[in-house]
Amino acid sequence: MKAQDVVVLLKLLGSAEVPAVRDLAAELGFDVAGTHRALRRLEEAGLYSPERRRLLRGPAEEFLVHAVKFNFPAQWGPEARGIPTSWAAEPLKGELADSSALPPVWASSTGTVRGLELEPLHPIVPRAAQSDPALSQRLALVDAIRSNESARITNLAVEHLREAIAP
Repeated sequence: MKAQDVVVLLKLLGSAEVPAVRDLAAELGFDVAGTHRALRRLEEAGLYSPERRRLLRGPAEEFLVHAVKFNFPAQWGPEARGIPTSWAAEPLKGELADSSALPPVWASSTGTVRGLELEPLHPIVPRAAQSDPALSQRLALVDAIRSNESARITNLAVEHLREAIAP
């Protein structure tokens, strides 16, 4: 699995049915061939069924909750301007008390928040997240799980992610 596959998986969680590969690639900003390979890897991992053209939500949940943090651990960078993620973004932001700590951000010249850089799953994430608020929330929840900052934040993220995965 590659990080691009996780981004495609999270995008598909918001779709009732899988869009055409060309449309999916355009929505995410990936090339068509790379998106097709990502779907093939998701199929090989048992997370996507091309015959039924849909995600297998149970295995997808298990992968996102338990495996992503080991396959794609959080990589922290310096202080930067960017787009809030993890506990600093919705839906977790609304449930947690304000913190004096620097918020985690995806570094971006179009970002409005100064915080501690959390390397996104894939370089396309900040741009894709800005064009799709629901995808942005799912990516932020996965970042909260990946960053393993506290048990409370991780548990809240898992709870919200499970709600997003439920049909």
